Amino acid sequence: MRKHLFVNILALLQCTALLAQVPGRHNLSFTQLAKRWDEAMPLGNGLLGVLVWEKGGNMRLSLDRADLWDERKAFDLNKLNFRKVEDKVKQNQYADIQQVGDAPYDEIPYPTKLPAAALELDTKAWGNVVSSTLDINTALNTIHFTSGVVFTTYVHATRPYGRFLIAHLPGNHQGNVIPRLVMHRYATDGKQPVSDNTHAGEGLSSLGYQQGQVTTTDSTSLYHQPTNDGRFYEVLVKWKRIGEDTLAGCWTISNNTTVMQDISAADKGDDWTTHIAWWKQFWAQSAIALPDSVLERQYYLEQYKLGCVARTGAPAITLQAIWTADNGSLPPWKGDFHNDLNTQLSYWPAYTANHLTQAATYTDWLWKIKPNNEKFTRQYFEVNGLNVPGVVTLSGDPMGGWIQYSLSPTLGAWCAQHFYWQWRYSMDSAFLKSRAYPYIKGVAQYLEAVTRLQHGQRKLPLSSSPEYRDNARDAWFTDWTNFDLSLTRFLFTAAADVSESMGKPAEAKHWREILQQVPQLATTAKGLSIAPGLEQVASHRHMSPYMAIYPLGLLDENKAADKWIIDSTLQHLASLGTREWCGYSFSWMACLYARAYQADSAVKQLQIFATHFCSPNSFHLNGDQQGGVYSGYTYRPFTLEGNFAFAQGVQELLLQSRRGYLQVFPAVPSGWKNVSFTRLRGEGAFLVSASKTDGVTRSVTVAAEQNGTLRIRLPFEHWRIRQLAGERVKKEGPGIGSVYLHKGETVVFESAEN
Repeated sequence: MRKHLFVNILALLQCTALLAQVPGRHNLSFTQLAKRWDEAMPLGNGLLGVLVWEKGGNMRLSLDRADLWDERKAFDLNKLNFRKVEDKVKQNQYADIQQVGDAPYDEIPYPTKLPAAALELDTKAWGNVVSSTLDINTALNTIHFTSGVVFTTYVHATRPYGRFLIAHLPGNHQGNVIPRLVMHRYATDGKQPVSDNTHAGEGLSSLGYQQGQVTTTDSTSLYHQPTNDGRFYEVLVKWKRIGEDTLAGCWTISNNTTVMQDISAADKGDDWTTHIAWWKQFWAQSAIALPDSVLERQYYLEQYKLGCVARTGAPAITLQAIWTADNGSLPPWKGDFHNDLNTQLSYWPAYTANHLTQAATYTDWLWKIKPNNEKFTRQYFEVNGLNVPGVVTLSGDPMGGWIQYSLSPTLGAWCAQHFYWQWRYSMDSAFLKSRAYPYIKGVAQYLEAVTRLQHGQRKLPLSSSPEYRDNARDAWFTDWTNFDLSLTRFLFTAAADVSESMGKPAEAKHWREILQQVPQLATTAKGLSIAPGLEQVASHRHMSPYMAIYPLGLLDENKAADKWIIDSTLQHLASLGTREWCGYSFSWMACLYARAYQADSAVKQLQIFATHFCSPNSFHLNGDQQGGVYSGYTYRPFTLEGNFAFAQGVQELLLQSRRGYLQVFPAVPSGWKNVSFTRLRGEGAFLVSASKTDGVTRSVTVAAEQNGTLRIRLPFEHWRIRQLAGERVKKEGPGIGSVYLHKGETVVFESAEN
């Protein structure tokens, strides 16, 4: 390593001392190291991740890389298609389908996400931990020991490596400090992984790899691990002593290339400066302030995690992203891409929080795997166009599983919503032309082809609702479920919208005509149902029947007919209780309540999530960690979608993008007297800021990033205009105004009621 590395590390040490004087109130801070990997300090840059904790008396850094995958095929798509599934369902021979479509996912360990390795340090001579703090402003973990030793580490925001620094080493222990690379147990050795209630899979030895080798010198340690089909990955750690009491090092992970190619960037001299510059820009995008300290802290920890896991050029967010389980086993649900809920919810908060760059990592990945998804659509559904499997590998190949959802006929529409959102929140005409329009059109063409026209109405051959009736034959319906129906209605609406915006009125007209052939949502006296005539009769974790309320926004509380449906639905859901809910259910329910303006109920769901379903480090653990107070699920598999849906639940209290207009403070509890936000993003590429002081909203500021008409529902009925000619603003109703704004213009609405 060159001189630059150590100059940067010394600057980091000096900066660390300064940062320790002004810790943020939302930081993670503990007086000991976590004893479990899923309670560790998390750091990352979208591609690389690390968890800092203690194992066996040593400090352990669990190292991970997002694109480490074993993509060997277990599910043979050649043996199955949608027509065959329909026939077997009608013949009551569904066991045949389960054996082909579902069994391989459970019985064969691959395809799967892979953990990389761990780095351990013997810290016994350093004394006890005094404090371990993760400064989320700079993504820096600092650990103080009673001996005076200070350990700091971070993953560079934009470069493929992590750094660590050990300062103030006792003189008689300096020579004993050797970073040790720890291999995962891929070879069969007869030992079984310890069960930790995380829904982990088989031991890693089930993959059949040859055990890797570690080669160590006096300043480096290199781990080479063969994987499948001649592939491999490497982990490299380099370190050097500086002066009498400091050791500095860095690490990186390569995927099927020599690791030295990834570590070369570590010699640059602007390391810490470029790292904190990225995080400074990230945090400058938006901000909120809530009177509820628990919700505000959890919100900022979710935003921090979003910054860690979503980065341009990196894969989309999987179940655990860059923090694969370090417990000797395959990760829960193989750490894969679940497009029947998990990937979509993980990106919900990115749009309103003004993190479109992070949101684009999902659409970038979906675009990259689009050719494989189109091939899947032709092969499985036997039509042209585009659909997306519900459970896929890094390359977008279907993995099977419960095929009602892993091979769902409508998940392409849910994926397409993110292309639609990326366009609507940015109003980027280039993105519309190159990505949103062709992607949405491809899904629309598929849905038109796969549905059948009977007596003037379109119908799916088979329909389902995740994860209603789990994997049974009767989880298939011969009539529309509201899940599939909502997604289909949304998709044809979006297809007409993007076609119109592309200057293709004939196409827009066609999609509107197709939409007219799609039935209306199924309802009963208790609101939205699972399917026609089938009410939800028991608590259930997945809110799939209620997609039309959120995230699709097909129903609007401000319309009388919709209001009855929404209010009745939520009342019925509340009567069923939460015993079968997971953590993400509460986050999603908060969004549903916010859309119905039921602020207190929305906040209650968020509070339950933050206090009962999260690890001390804020990770969503799915089960109720307080002994099952709110849910019968008490296990602890870590997945990220609940965390990010929580963040969106908070944002839905403050700013909502509804169909055709924005609404400010739509669901703020009456008890919240002081609440504010800055630069939250609404559809139409409008950045909105507002504050409520002593229970009164005095002004709302809206800045336009693109030319367009702003329609807004304000938190006061009467206003005056500042920074813009008032006569340009049209009043459309009490508290509702519209104005055409040019790119770069700002309008300030001031309450005229005070």
